[in-house]
Amino acid sequence: MKTLYLFSLIYLIIWIPTNAQTLVRRKTSNAHSPTELAAIEMREGDKYFDMKGGALKIALEHYLHAYTVNSEVPLLNYRIGVCYLNTINRVRSIPYLEKAERLMPDVSRDIHFLLGIAYQLNMEWDKAIAEYELYKTGTAPELAAAMAPEINKRIAECNTGEILVAHPVHVSIENLGAVVNSPFPEYGPFVTADESTLYFTARRDNTLGGLMDDFDNEFYEDIYVTQKENGKWTAPKNLDIPINTDFHDAIAGLSADGHRMFVYRGDVNGGDIFESRLNGYEWTKPVNMGKPINSKYHETSACLSNDEKTLYFVSDKPEGSYGGKDIYKSELQKNGKWGEPVNLGPVINTQYDEDGVFLHADGKTLYFGSKGHETMGGYDIFKSVWNDSAQTWSKPENIGYPINTPDDDVFFVMSASGKHGYYASVKTGGYGEKDIYMIDFSGETSAGGNLIASTGSMASEPPCIIVANLTLLKGLVQDAETGKPVLASVEIVDNAKNKTISTFESNAGTGKYLISLPSGKNYGIVVKANGYLFHSENFDIPSMQDYQEVTKDILLDKLEVGKKMVLNNIFYDFDKATLRSASIAELERLVALLNEKPSLKVEIASHTDNRGAPVYNQTLSEARAKAVVDYLVEHGIKKSRLEFKGYGMTDPVANNESSDGRQLNRRTEFKIVGK
Repeated sequence: MKTLYLFSLIYLIIWIPTNAQTLVRRKTSNAHSPTELAAIEMREGDKYFDMKGGALKIALEHYLHAYTVNSEVPLLNYRIGVCYLNTINRVRSIPYLEKAERLMPDVSRDIHFLLGIAYQLNMEWDKAIAEYELYKTGTAPELAAAMAPEINKRIAECNTGEILVAHPVHVSIENLGAVVNSPFPEYGPFVTADESTLYFTARRDNTLGGLMDDFDNEFYEDIYVTQKENGKWTAPKNLDIPINTDFHDAIAGLSADGHRMFVYRGDVNGGDIFESRLNGYEWTKPVNMGKPINSKYHETSACLSNDEKTLYFVSDKPEGSYGGKDIYKSELQKNGKWGEPVNLGPVINTQYDEDGVFLHADGKTLYFGSKGHETMGGYDIFKSVWNDSAQTWSKPENIGYPINTPDDDVFFVMSASGKHGYYASVKTGGYGEKDIYMIDFSGETSAGGNLIASTGSMASEPPCIIVANLTLLKGLVQDAETGKPVLASVEIVDNAKNKTISTFESNAGTGKYLISLPSGKNYGIVVKANGYLFHSENFDIPSMQDYQEVTKDILLDKLEVGKKMVLNNIFYDFDKATLRSASIAELERLVALLNEKPSLKVEIASHTDNRGAPVYNQTLSEARAKAVVDYLVEHGIKKSRLEFKGYGMTDPVANNESSDGRQLNRRTEFKIVGK
């Protein structure tokens, strides 16, 4: 996002002495002598220097030309240093600022402040602290007093940085390679929970419209997508219309399944969040989320909880704020609208900026960028965990060096497995400006990347990101006869609590669905689509101490005579025909289906395994089928539309020699006998 990624210096005070030394023109008959041209370059640079912003890049070009002629000018060295501090190559400012101070110690009264920033960025902590202290003692008293909070904060950042660098975390950091990255800026990566798809923002020369922003002389932002195929990322594609426009469009968030995208557009109300949904293979036109999410202030990033019932987002609105940008959350109401936002409070938010909010698929681990907690400079990435019993967030923890640096580190996302994180950074050996990197917490690296940093055995601290007991459930919803993908509603039920924990849709174009679930529980899955019999299934996810993926494909039968489905969530008391309370949700789905299709006539059939006497099993199965029909009649379904039959042990669907086979044979079925 433009406003987030422009490099700026907080409280930068540029003061030029009235008697500052300038390039001296030598008397010459040649108006185009090197000295004359250098003076012209200096004057041109000064014009752009005063404009600030992206104009500093142009000023730098002119100043560097002048420098080739006369490198001993204090003011020229100073201004080159200032320009470099406002580019991506900020540490290049050091030799110029050092030389300016050496040639003229009072070249500018902020020279020690700027040198402190440059040394801090270069992780020369002691030098940075010394310069900050010199600035405090050497500048005008009133200015020093005004700047004291900023200087003291930067000194504290240096102390934090020294500690973090001395205790690196055990990770590998891998550039995603030249296929994904380019000579242009790439940043803001968002990955689906299974790491199959990656979206990011870039400012490339193939941006939609091909226009450049006058403010910083770079191409406007567009959103791109790449897919992982055979372990490698494909060439990124511009999402084009309707996601991208001729101006700034940046991805601000993505649902775990990749079916909902949040887009930041800075030309509305100072910056608003829009939402788009993946309809088959096409994204819908982004819609402004409006109130109460957006305001007349600046909203920058958003994250949807795994159950899609809570939205976390960032805003700099002053009401109820702790200062700067804060993280808020909003709950989805029964009417489908977002409720009034609630500030996450002083444990998460500070008087400084927080941004880049991301909630992990486990539903309790929050990652975000902050300038206000114990950072080593700029934004650092922090982690906080929700304590459900105490209803509080844990104290944010800096996720450590070399992930965090003295420069801005923000917009970090994590795969559901907890093995891989993704973020953008500026590092030596990159392909351009900002590149996208994968952080590996497992000690492995993927094919096609470029390993640029690894703490390996030198790390004295374990990674602070640990994810366990989480299952990623995914699969396809397809037509049982044709195998074609089906757009369906997928409902996940916690059977122990008899509570629906999430409802979402499969993709119309691919049939894919994906959700993360806590392991060690019994779940029900209900899949419904227009024109099809619904599918219900009861399944256990075993408790694991590690991440696992479970694939469950669903085949749906059309609403046609002769089609039948197993009612997997109909339960009876042992050896009886009494319906358990856990069956109510399934029975209500039957009532709803029969009300939606009033011409349907159905048979309810019950089956047993081969244990017990045949006559007894026949009688029990008939009683169980009748119990279901009785429930339906009691809830308004005409008896003339319903039949019940008991088949006992005569129609097995599996081998009765195993417990699993016998369980499959003990079933209740719903069969269409007329329309």
